[in-house]
Amino acid sequence: MRIRPLAALSVAAMSALLLAGCAGSGEPDATPSPSSSAASECGLDPQPGADSDAITVTGSAPALAAQVPADLEFAELQRTISEEADGEDLAIGQLVSGQYLVVDPTTGEVLLDSATTAPDESGLVPIVVDGSSIFGSSVLCTPLGSATAFTIPGSMLGEGASNAVVVAQSVDQLSLVATGEDQDPVAGMPEVELDSDGKPSVTIADDFTAPDTTQLAVLKKGDGPTVNPGDTVFVQYLGVLPDGTEFDSSWSRGQPTSFQTTGVVQGFQKALEGQTVGSQMLAVIPAAEGYGDQEQGSIPANSPLIFVVDILGVQRAAAAE
Repeated sequence: MRIRPLAALSVAAMSALLLAGCAGSGEPDATPSPSSSAASECGLDPQPGADSDAITVTGSAPALAAQVPADLEFAELQRTISEEADGEDLAIGQLVSGQYLVVDPTTGEVLLDSATTAPDESGLVPIVVDGSSIFGSSVLCTPLGSATAFTIPGSMLGEGASNAVVVAQSVDQLSLVATGEDQDPVAGMPEVELDSDGKPSVTIADDFTAPDTTQLAVLKKGDGPTVNPGDTVFVQYLGVLPDGTEFDSSWSRGQPTSFQTTGVVQGFQKALEGQTVGSQMLAVIPAAEGYGDQEQGSIPANSPLIFVVDILGVQRAAAAE
């Protein structure tokens, strides 16, 4: 589930990621990479320039619009705050609601409007604030509520990639933990405790036996939109082995993550689809619905998996043209 570096996105990869809300690789990382905050508090820290200054942004989320001149040079990465709000500057690891547009700079055509992928009538989608993804970089280190124009040279997106323009606006800060109503524990399932920040820890019985099929428990029941198959979900999660060893955790990386429900192992997919935003799920996954007989980094072959997942937001898949 690691977020791919901005510079590693090819045209095809960029298109796929844009349509998926700039989701990650879609698999739990057995050897997760460090948070991008280790590199810089403001990521690539794009500065205003002639290109980004020339873009006219009108309206406000969820009704942003942009006029993009056809003669932009794309000599370097640039970002202009076209409308500066008075909120606090956004930092790596936060989650906000907002809107973004992807514009073809040669035609001015809007290639993607995130409002069309919103899960409800708000027209807003979640955005993970970070420095290593396109949409996270568009709002990073800008005041909450601000609108930006972001110009990206194709050379930063991979060999043969086209130049890109992204216009974005953050609206509200979203919770980094599940906010749903506590539910009664399910007998026979591992015990989950939360620290003061909401980070989970898992206690597993000494006589743990893996189930034949994925077992789920709703620890908190949210009242937000329902996650549908193929949606992009925004989550915090902890993954442990039956002996309690942590093998993957968004908490340890210091920020939530996002991925499509169809891009994860079967048991994890079962824990997401049909659930509601604001819910916290506990999933006990047999090896057959995890990685099977394949070793995956620090996950041994034929190992059951145990996940605690906070569902923080959802974005619908873009409609096929």
